[in-house]
Amino acid sequence: MITFSRLFRWLIALGITTACALSALSAVANTWPLPPPGSRVVGENRYHAVARDGGSLEAIARKYNVGFLGLLQANPGVDPYMPRPGSVLTIPLQSLLPDAPRQGIVINLAELRLYYYPPGKQNVVVFPIGIGQPGDDTVTPTMLTTVSEKRTNPTWTPTANIRARYKAQGIILPAVVPAGPDNPMGHHAIRLAAQGGVYLLHGTNADFGIGMRVSSGCIRLRDNDIKWLYDNVQPGERVNIINTPIKASREPDGRYLVEVHQPLSESIDDDPQTLPITPDADMRKFLAQADPESLIVGKAMSMRAGMPVTVGYDSSAGHKI
Repeated sequence: MITFSRLFRWLIALGITTACALSALSAVANTWPLPPPGSRVVGENRYHAVARDGGSLEAIARKYNVGFLGLLQANPGVDPYMPRPGSVLTIPLQSLLPDAPRQGIVINLAELRLYYYPPGKQNVVVFPIGIGQPGDDTVTPTMLTTVSEKRTNPTWTPTANIRARYKAQGIILPAVVPAGPDNPMGHHAIRLAAQGGVYLLHGTNADFGIGMRVSSGCIRLRDNDIKWLYDNVQPGERVNIINTPIKASREPDGRYLVEVHQPLSESIDDDPQTLPITPDADMRKFLAQADPESLIVGKAMSMRAGMPVTVGYDSSAGHKI
């Protein structure tokens, strides 16, 4: 099994772990119409046949603009370094909208996705993101805040903790990293108002780690994605960061859907695929209605595929199996 710990150490070996915390719809985004009333399903999964020279799983994730871990979870057993030629991968583009107001930016840390609801439009734009590593001073916190400012070609001012952590790895960081190709923040940054403005949404100079926990607390996007957000999001817009590994919906046609993601681990030595998930009272009631014997729900909870799964039907809705 490819554990989070192994993947994280592989990223460090490649030298792509970077720091984040600071003292009209584009074709690059996955844009979907909002579902009808009572529904939360958006998007549609696709399939990808791995070519003989198909490259790494990261290259395939980048092609479809999905996150690395999300693609790995949707295809258990696939080799992340060199997927087997001829194999067919599920591209997880379908999801349930988070249980949060459909306004501004909604980030669900557990699914490593950002949802943006453009004002006055009946659609949602979905981006894969990278978030903070496990650790007291690197985790990305939940918060309800707003966009405070936007910057192009930002400089990076590493915090004292970041500089100390890099120094322990033999890397001496300057007090300020100027804009340019060596700046891990990329070309665009969007600052959040909460907690003194130390958290940002920004690009990257590595083009890797999207859909993983590799930052020092900020939210990282691919360069085209952050540029799109920069061009469309305005200061003052709402930003809601939540942490919800289980999402559920009773659809108008009677289907009970559950989408389960790996919970956020507290240590790089944890295996998120086996960490316990504790549903709240409302979720337990929903799951009991969907699958009284918990057979299908139990399978979905253990698979943690990160995609909507039908776990039951409401016969009163007239759904035909």
